[in-house]
Amino acid sequence: MSTNNKESIYTCPHCREKTFTPLTKAFAGQLNSYGKPCQKCGKLCVNGKAATIFNAVFSLVCFILCVAAYIAGFSFATPLIALLIVLMLTVPKLVNAFFFRLEKSIKRTM
Repeated sequence: MSTNNKESIYTCPHCREKTFTPLTKAFAGQLNSYGKPCQKCGKLCVNGKAATIFNAVFSLVCFILCVAAYIAGFSFATPLIALLIVLMLTVPKLVNAFFFRLEKSIKRTM
């Protein structure tokens, strides 16, 4: 089965139906998560390898900036660290919702 490059990023990789919304896709998680079930076929889907790499790199950069701000002792370090933590929690979800394709979940379920 060949993959169609014109497929929507909200298409289930199992049944090829457009059953995900930006909100459900944002909370589908990375490759290391359980995933979200498709509304039509019920199989689990996650955001793919590129989304996982983006999340790891973005979170690492934010963490390094948090540590650097704390060590430097800026007078505005506390609000900056709080902002960076909020960014670590929200930006990857927003990016996942609008940019990366869904993939089949590889995590085993009991």
